[in-house]
Amino acid sequence: MKRKTLTFLGLLLVLAMVAAACSSDSEDTTTTAAGGTEETTTTAAVAMDSQVEVFSWWTGGGEAAGLDAMIVVFNAAYPNIEFVNSAVAGGAGTNARAVLASRLQANDPPDSWQGHAGQELIGTYVAADQLEALNFLYDEMGWLDVMPETLIPLISKDGNIYSVPVNIHRSNVLWANPTVLADAGIEMPATLDDFFTALEALKTGGMEAPLAMGEQWTTMHLFETIMLASMGPDAWTGLWDGSVAWDSAEVTQGLDDFAKILTYTNEDAAALAWQDAGQLVLDGSSAFNIMGDWQEGFFREVGSEPQTGYIWAATPGTDGNFQFLSDSFVLAKSAPDRDAAIAWLTVAGSLEGQDAFNPVKGSIPARSDGDRSLYGEYLLSAMDDWATDTVVGSLTHGVVANDSWKSEIDTAIGLFLIDGDVAGFQAALVAAQEASG
Repeated sequence: MKRKTLTFLGLLLVLAMVAAACSSDSEDTTTTAAGGTEETTTTAAVAMDSQVEVFSWWTGGGEAAGLDAMIVVFNAAYPNIEFVNSAVAGGAGTNARAVLASRLQANDPPDSWQGHAGQELIGTYVAADQLEALNFLYDEMGWLDVMPETLIPLISKDGNIYSVPVNIHRSNVLWANPTVLADAGIEMPATLDDFFTALEALKTGGMEAPLAMGEQWTTMHLFETIMLASMGPDAWTGLWDGSVAWDSAEVTQGLDDFAKILTYTNEDAAALAWQDAGQLVLDGSSAFNIMGDWQEGFFREVGSEPQTGYIWAATPGTDGNFQFLSDSFVLAKSAPDRDAAIAWLTVAGSLEGQDAFNPVKGSIPARSDGDRSLYGEYLLSAMDDWATDTVVGSLTHGVVANDSWKSEIDTAIGLFLIDGDVAGFQAALVAAQEASG
């Protein structure tokens, strides 16, 4: 979708929200979405000149633009609340979560912060008793009727719901430059064997790094998608519930495949952000990149067009599987301005907020009633796949492992990038699981 179209739609949403907000600061208002669905939104009773501090890692590309789009909706609905954007850049949230951990330890929480649905949320912040349950908000807003049943258990513990999901992302996506592939006579690969054949042909033909990769968290991202391709969805899921052992032959095969795929990546990966790796594909320096669908948000942000500038498919060997993550926002248990934080969460979970945010971010709404006319070709395909594919969780993005276990795996990957020892890598992964309890 072109930027002018988004701007026009965003303006319409803002005008509608302003009209609703001006009616009252404390009464129920009914808004009508683009698809004609009415949604009753309770505007929190917030003191004049309040502020809400929202903490995230969305600082560039489609991520920052998507957040800005949702802030526009928020400012229109709550003009008396100052939105304080405390985003921290780098490492797919690694840097931000380190800063957040320090603030939480010092009893200085932001009002609301971004967290991935799954064990990152439940095994870290809920386990530390740092979040307020949001059942009251789900009841008031009717969100259980529109949020995916798959998602609610991942943001809940002991009957309490602890976050508001704003989107669904797919991590197992292969992005490619169609001109490079056509010039080399290569089709988009469907299996791992096809992928290795294509990569080898490109490298033999003179392309130094046919698979673009970035800093270490993107290596973990590549790891999870290759392991899913090699092991299959049942075995991948079994790694996290204990039904599949980390020292099994299935894991060994997956690690061998991962080691092989790394031989086709760029040597300067550690110095590149995920956007830089995507740019290598757009420039034709590399043919492929495996990254979540926020990469498409970046591609569109820099003016590239689907089918001509880039094409996509499920990571080879994972067709029919949707390796997912979900960004969500929470309410700090000791939020400095609880009412303002609730106002923010109300917008984050609203149809208007999600339909402003997701088309720009490069994700699909967590809500099931999003207006499909606002979403581009790739995102419509993701909506359809989310509804039909086998759903499995992401490691890199917080679904299957809590922060401590993930940190141990990240350390093991870092050592493997140095020594290339598959057996040692597997032993470290076994130890990481044991340490996780």
